[in-house]
Amino acid sequence: MIGKSVTVIVDRPLGSYHPEHTDMYYPINYGYVEGIMAADGEEQDAYILGVDKAVNEFTGKIIAIVQRKEDVEEKWVVAPEDKIYTKQEIWEQIYF
Repeated sequence: MIGKSVTVIVDRPLGSYHPEHTDMYYPINYGYVEGIMAADGEEQDAYILGVDKAVNEFTGKIIAIVQRKEDVEEKWVVAPEDKIYTKQEIWEQIYF
């Protein structure tokens, strides 16, 4: 999947709060890839890096796949085609 281009539908834009866990702030855009089902039975979750404003949708390339301890499914990390991030930079941006 790394390097593949996908479109992420953003349901938690940069600057928003989780609808149920109101103390969880989203410092990056977060959403899902429509039509791709993840292990939790929901559409594939994705973090978007390299976009510094809230967006409704974003098309970019998958640059990483992460597994959070509290989740059963993997999350994809998507960025603009011309952006490169180190492992450390990715973790710093998605650790919230």
